[in-house]
Amino acid sequence: MASDIPTQKPPAPSIRVLAQFARAVSFVTKDGVQVFGLKGTPNIDLGVDVGSDPVQGQENVYETTLKLMARAHVDNDTMFELDLAYAGVFDVSGAPSDRVDSLLMVDCPNLLFPFARRMIADISREGGFPPLLVDPIDFAGLYRQQLAERQAGSPPAGG
Repeated sequence: MASDIPTQKPPAPSIRVLAQFARAVSFVTKDGVQVFGLKGTPNIDLGVDVGSDPVQGQENVYETTLKLMARAHVDNDTMFELDLAYAGVFDVSGAPSDRVDSLLMVDCPNLLFPFARRMIADISREGGFPPLLVDPIDFAGLYRQQLAERQAGSPPAGG
């Protein structure tokens, strides 16, 4: 006999951005004016790291930081190094405890990425170089990789 009582689904998780900001920015041109005389197409090494911590004293509030590290070089000659730590404070409500980590490490960086990407482009351009346009990042893939490394007992890759 079917029950006449409707079953209620739990509320869908919600993520609210409470704040976002540049936590740390560094742009270094290694050899000064000499870098502008380098010939050849620069290679770009890009590192990505994501971390998240609860905000003390606030329930369901977390700070997630997206770190992007870029090095432009021709052979062994570094043109510039750019490091950006871009953070957001998020209210993550209605999520089961086993889902919070993936929301913080996948969904929150996806929300931060367009702003961090824009800053990277602006900073490299203001440093006298063509804007560095960072390709979209597969945060879900990075998260799965980190989980697999944790389960295998190896330290996380960190970028």
